[in-house]
Amino acid sequence: MMEAQWTPTPCPRPPSVVFLLMATSCTWLLPVTAPQRVPIDPQAAPEYAHSIRLDGDIVLGGLFPVHSRGDRGTPCGDLKKEKGIHRLEAMMFAVDLINKDPELLPNITLGARILDTCSRDTYALEQSLTFVQALIERDGSDVRCANGDPPIFTKPDKIVGVIGAAASSVSIMVANILRLFKIPQISYASTAPELSDNTRYDFFSRVVPPDSYQAQAMMDIVTAMEWSYVSTLASEGNYGESGVEAFVQISRETGGVCIAQSLKIPREPRKGEFDKIIRRLLETSNARAVIMFANEDDIREVLDAAKKNNQTGHFLWVGSDSWGSKIAPVIGQEREAEGAITILPKRASIDAFDRYFRSRSLSNNRRNVWFAEFWEENFNCKLGMHGKRPGSLKKCTGLEKVGRDSSYEQEGKVQFVMDAVYAMAHALHRMHRDLCYGYPGLCPRMASSIDGKELLSYIRAVNFNGSAGTPVVFNENGDAPGRYDIFQYQITNRSTAEYRVIGSWINKLHLNVEAMRWKKGDPSLPPSVCSIPCRAGERKKVVKGVPCCWHCERCEGYHFQASEFTCELCPYEKRPDANRTGCVPIPIIKLEWHSPWAVFPVFISMLGIIATSFVIVTFVRHNDTPIVRASGREMSYVLLTGIFLCYAITFLMIAAPDVGVCSFRRIFLGLGMCFSYAALLTKTNRIHRIFEQGKKSVTAPRFISPASQLAITFSLISVQLLGVFVWFAVDPPHTVVDYGEQRTQNPTSARGVLKCDISDLSLICSLGYSILLMVTCTVYAIKTRGVPETFNEAKPIGFTMYTTCIIWLAFIPIFFGTSQSAERMYIQTTTLTISLSLSASVSLGMLYMPKVYVILFHPEQNVPKRKRSFKAIVTAATMSGKLSQKGDRPNGEVKTELCESMETNSDSWHK
Repeated sequence: MMEAQWTPTPCPRPPSVVFLLMATSCTWLLPVTAPQRVPIDPQAAPEYAHSIRLDGDIVLGGLFPVHSRGDRGTPCGDLKKEKGIHRLEAMMFAVDLINKDPELLPNITLGARILDTCSRDTYALEQSLTFVQALIERDGSDVRCANGDPPIFTKPDKIVGVIGAAASSVSIMVANILRLFKIPQISYASTAPELSDNTRYDFFSRVVPPDSYQAQAMMDIVTAMEWSYVSTLASEGNYGESGVEAFVQISRETGGVCIAQSLKIPREPRKGEFDKIIRRLLETSNARAVIMFANEDDIREVLDAAKKNNQTGHFLWVGSDSWGSKIAPVIGQEREAEGAITILPKRASIDAFDRYFRSRSLSNNRRNVWFAEFWEENFNCKLGMHGKRPGSLKKCTGLEKVGRDSSYEQEGKVQFVMDAVYAMAHALHRMHRDLCYGYPGLCPRMASSIDGKELLSYIRAVNFNGSAGTPVVFNENGDAPGRYDIFQYQITNRSTAEYRVIGSWINKLHLNVEAMRWKKGDPSLPPSVCSIPCRAGERKKVVKGVPCCWHCERCEGYHFQASEFTCELCPYEKRPDANRTGCVPIPIIKLEWHSPWAVFPVFISMLGIIATSFVIVTFVRHNDTPIVRASGREMSYVLLTGIFLCYAITFLMIAAPDVGVCSFRRIFLGLGMCFSYAALLTKTNRIHRIFEQGKKSVTAPRFISPASQLAITFSLISVQLLGVFVWFAVDPPHTVVDYGEQRTQNPTSARGVLKCDISDLSLICSLGYSILLMVTCTVYAIKTRGVPETFNEAKPIGFTMYTTCIIWLAFIPIFFGTSQSAERMYIQTTTLTISLSLSASVSLGMLYMPKVYVILFHPEQNVPKRKRSFKAIVTAATMSGKLSQKGDRPNGEVKTELCESMETNSDSWHK
C-alpha cells in the first residue's frame, strides 16, 4: 500500500487553532519524515529545509537557527556554523549522554525532532506546526489511493516538549501555538522580558536570564561609570525592542540616567540606514554611551558606519548578550569597538562537547542532515558535483578534521542548550518516578499520553547542577536567575584585541574599574553626560522634560546652595561661605582706637582737654583777680566743666560698646553741651535783664547774684538729666549688632556693627534740649548785641553762639546725609565728636583764651578799680556806648572797672 499524502480540502480543525490555519494552508498537515522519503522540489523548497529525527520512547522537539534569513523572498540564507550547527549538535550530544546515563530516565530512550527556523519567526511558526501534528485528528473518509484503497497515514511523532528557540521573536511566535496544545517549551537563548509574562506564555521556560535582569545589569554598569546621558539602539523585533524597553523602564524607576535618543534598526535596513543612525546619534553628541540590544549583523554594520563617518573612539558602546564576546561583529573594526563593554550570561566551555564535536566527520555524523553543508563551509571545499558551494573550490576529501584543519571555538550557548535538554530530562525523570514508580520503561500512563501541564509543573520544580556546574532552577515565571560576566573589548600594547573580563553581575554589580581601558589605553573614565556637574555654590536649573540636562546658576547675593536644585537666603546675621554651600556668621566690627576715623577726633579731644585743664588751673590760681571775678567765677567753672565734658565724650563714643559705656553715653552725650549752653544762656539773660532794667530804674533786677545764676543754670541742666532718667526707665541701655548698616551687595564685605542701642531719633532727642538752649542763647546774644563792647562778655558770647550755630548747621546734613553709607558708623561718630569738640573749642577760645592771655602776659591790666554805684556804672556804660559810636573810645581801664563794679555790686546785692 503506497503512503498517502494529506490534502488540504477535508481538514477538520479544533476551534483553538482556526486563526492559525487562516494564515497558513492546510498543507502544514503534510507529514514531515526523513529526508530521503519526502520528494523535494528544489524550486519549491531549498535542500536545507529538512529536519533531524532521532527515534526514542519520548521525543523532544528542537528549534535552531541553522541558516540565516534569506534575501529577496527566499526563507533561508547562509549556514550559521556556530549558532546553528554547534547548538543542534549540543542537543544531540546531550540526548546521547542522557540515554547512556543509567540513573537518569533508566530504560527510557529520548528521541529528538530538530527543525531549522532560518532565523525568521514566520518560517519558524510554519516549521513548528510539525510538533502538533500528532495532536490533530485526521479525517480520511474523502481520501482514496489511486487503486481505490483507503489511505494509510504515517503516524507523526508525538512531541512532549520543545527545546528552543534562539531568537526571542521566534520563541514568542512558537510559544503562542505550543501553549494551545499544552506543549512545554524551554529556550536556551531567548531573553526578551515579554516572555516572563506567565499569563500569555505560561508553557514557556528558559535556562538563560531574561533581559530585565540584563537591562538591570547594564543600568548598574552605566551608573557605576557615572554616565547619566545615554542613547539606546535596538534591532527591530522582540529581543531588541523589549531589551531597550526594559532598560528605559528601569531608568525611569531608578532615575539618574536620561535617554537622549531611542533608535531602532529596521528589520530590512535600506542602503545608508546605518549612516543615518550614526548621524542621528551625533545630534546628541554628549550622549556618547550607546546601549545596544542588536543582533551581531546590525552591530557590525553600526561599527562600520561609525568608521565611515570618522567617529572612531567617540561612542562608548554597551552591548547586550547578543554581542557578548563574539569575534564576528568586530573583525576588521577593532578600533571602532575598542572600549566596548559587553555582557554575557555566565557560562563555561564544555570540554566533553569539544571532544565530541572535534570527533565528528562525514562518516560518523550522517544523522545531521546539515553536516555536509557545514563541512563545505568549515573547510572551504566542495563535496562532489552536487556540493552546495559554487565556484572552483578544492574538493573535500572527507578526511579533514575539525580543530586541526579549521579554527574551532565552542559557541557560547552550547552550555545552555545542554542545560535545557537536561532540565526536560530531569522533569520527565521525576514525573516517571511519581507516575510509574517501580515500572521499568514507560508505564501505560506515560506511554499513552504525557500531560503537558503536569510536565510543566515538574519542569518548574527542577533543581540540579548544569553542565557547567551552576544550578539550573526556574522561578514562577519560568525564568532562570541572572548571572552575567562583564567584558570589555581592549587593544593591548602589542596591538592585539581581545575581550577581557572586568566584572560580574549576580543580583548586584561587581566591577573592576581599574582593569578597564579606553582609547589608547587611557584608564580614566570617559564622560557621557548632558551637562557637567555644577560647581559648589551653583544650583541646577533643569531643562524641561530632560532631568539630566541643566544650566548652572550661581547663588547670588546672600543666598547659599541649600540643595542640588535650590538656593536659599542666609539668616539675617549670616552670609554665605566662600563656596556658598552654607552660611557663616557675619564678622562684627566696632570703631577701633587705631582707626583713622578715631585718631583725629581723639587728638582734637586730648588737645581740648589739656587746654581746658590749663584754663581751669589758671582761673583757680587767679581766682580772686579782677578778670576772673569779672567773668563770673561760678558760671565760668560751670561753663568750663561743660567744655571739658564735650571733649571727654569723644572717648565714650569710641570706646567698645557695653552696657556701662552705653549708659555713660546717654548721660554725657548731651550733658556737656547742656552745661555749656545753660551757663551761657544764664549769662546772656542776666546781661539782657540788667540793661533792660537800667533803662527803667536805678534798682538792680532780681536773680543776678552768683547763687541765683547757679540755681538757674542747674535748673536748666536738671531738665536734661530728668529726660535721661526717663529714657533709662523706658528703654534700658544695651548693645545691639546692626547688620543692616554695612550690608553691602557683596556679602564678603558685609559687617555687623556693634553699637549702643541709640537710634538717630534718640540722639536728636538727647541733643535737642541742648540745641534748644543754644538757639535761645543765640537769641539773647542777638538782643544784647547793642551792649557796649567794653561791657563784660556780650560780644564774645554772641560770636561764640554764631559760630556754634554754623558748626551744628553743618553737622546735621553730614550726619543724616550719610545714613545709607557703608561707612555710616565711622562718619557719624567722627562728625559728632568733632562737632562737639569744635563747639567746645569755639567757647574756650573766644571766651577764655583772651582772659588767660591778660592774666598771664598782662598782669598790669588785671588790677582792681574804684567802686561806683549801679546807676553810675550803667550811666558810664551808656556814655561809653555813645562815645564809641562817635569814634572816641575810652581806654581799657573802663571795661575792667565796669566788670569789677558789676561783680562787686552783685556781691553787695546778694548780701
